[in-house]
Amino acid sequence: MSGPVRASRALGKPPVSVSFEFFPPKTEEMERTLWASIGRLAPLNPRFVSVTYGAGGSTRERTHATVARIVKETTLAPAAHLTCVAATKAEIDEVVRSYADAGVKHIVALRGDPTTGVGTAYEPHPGGYAYAADLVAGIKKLGDFEVSVSAYPEKHPESPGLDADIDVLKGKVEAGASRAISQFFFDNDVYFRYLDKVHARGIDIPIVPGILPVTNFKQAAKFAAATGASVPDWLAARFEGLDDDPETRKLIAAAVAAEQVMDLVDRGVTDIHFYTLNRADLVYAVCHLLGLRAPVEVKAEAASA
Repeated sequence: MSGPVRASRALGKPPVSVSFEFFPPKTEEMERTLWASIGRLAPLNPRFVSVTYGAGGSTRERTHATVARIVKETTLAPAAHLTCVAATKAEIDEVVRSYADAGVKHIVALRGDPTTGVGTAYEPHPGGYAYAADLVAGIKKLGDFEVSVSAYPEKHPESPGLDADIDVLKGKVEAGASRAISQFFFDNDVYFRYLDKVHARGIDIPIVPGILPVTNFKQAAKFAAATGASVPDWLAARFEGLDDDPETRKLIAAAVAAEQVMDLVDRGVTDIHFYTLNRADLVYAVCHLLGLRAPVEVKAEAASA
């Protein structure tokens, strides 16, 4: 079975393609969790899976090792994250070439967070790529890579406004980006209003909605505060009083994620990107509701294992 999995026509939904984001593990236990999650989600045949990237040698090496193992041991198409932070152009170019040597054809190009932490001012490396558009252009010069970039329906937290933020996105597209993956959001109307503004500016690449299943509300709220995403009162209310009730939290999380994703599909969205946090069960369940199914032979093998 090849190509992105399509939603069951019996569900009356349009075809849907999915992609999944993982992060490189720091410990042996995290490594086992990651590969268990990849093994569970891989049979859904996602369009691609992305692996996040941080500045600094060890994180960079873990990302490369994870991506290389995905290429070697699975049939998945990996997209390696790459940032401008804490590296010269020569160092970043070498990373790009190493990905090409490993068989990676898709890179997610990001500016990256300040090395001094979220909330502090970003300063380009004096010998590096200054911003994401520069990185996109540099990657495209080095090979025939597919390049995805980020998009912010509620603007980047450092941007003076949404119009300025869309200017940045337009620059990345002009540099060669062919897809944008949105920061997560919880109100679908925010995403669709953003699409209207983006299209009005003549930007016609896919803006794939990024979905963060809320397995831990406090953690999700912390992520939202750092990235400028709003948390609706109704979402907080759904998790109220469940701090010591993990089983109910799981049920509420599944309902919330399913409701959001099904509404997106009902409104014409055909590509969805999941921020998995290296956990498969909730994402798998939502994909099942979308009509995505593992091939029958994979299910049979799992049952006989």
